[in-house]
Parts: sequence; C-alpha cells; structure tokens
Amino acid sequence: MAAALPEITAIVREVLRCNACEVTATTRFEELANWDPMDLVAIVAESECRFNIQFELVEIDRLTTVGDLVRMIAVKQALFAA
Repeated sequence: MAAALPEITAIVREVLRCNACEVTATTRFEELANWDPMDLVAIVAESECRFNIQFELVEIDRLTTVGDLVRMIAVKQALFAA
C-alpha cells in the first residue's frame, strides 16, 4: 500500500491547494480541509491518469479514506500486471 501513498498525498494536496494538509492512509476524505465532494472526482480522475487505471462508479462509491484509494490502486495494478 505504501508505494502509491506519496503520489496520492501529492494529488490530494494539489486538488485541495493545501500543501500543508496532513494526509495519511487513515485520513477520511470528508475530514480534509476545504473538502467538497466534487474533490473526490478530481482526485480519482488524476489518480486514473497518473497510474494508468480506471475505476468503476461502484468502486468510487466505496472510497472513504486515502488508504481505500491506495489499496484499490494496488489491486488494479496487480490485476494489470498479471
């Protein structure tokens, strides 16, 4: 899981325009400073671009924490590599 965390942290900080935001695997998206639900769309879209993956809507609905997103990326990368 740790492999994608720094990249997701950077994406979250870029989307929220908050370089000082503390982002960990247990950070809940809704608890982030200046959070707007549309920010998740931007974070997912940027993640898809950077990791060359695609999420289904049902997967996006399950995202609660930064760690959830990191785990989903790892699963998708493992499936792609297989």
